[in-house]
Amino acid sequence: MKSENSELDLSNAHKYAFQNKPYLLHDSICGCYHCLKIFSPIEITRYADDYGIGTAICPYYGVDAVIGESSGLPITKEFLEKMHNKWF
Repeated sequence: MKSENSELDLSNAHKYAFQNKPYLLHDSICGCYHCLKIFSPIEITRYADDYGIGTAICPYYGVDAVIGESSGLPITKEFLEKMHNKWF
């Protein structure tokens, strides 16, 4: 990635919210860029079945906008706000 603030990075980061169950199972932190909450992946109880690979549904808002730490992206309020502004 170029830098966490670039338009390209925010567009690329979006893919980490899709088919992310296998990664989130090993993460200790994740965040939702819709409701901006940061939480433990063990709180996730619902996954959309995307081609047999689960996509996490935020336990607080019910949207598939969850990114985990294994993405290599910063799971911070600032980063989630930037993602929210781009995608919602």
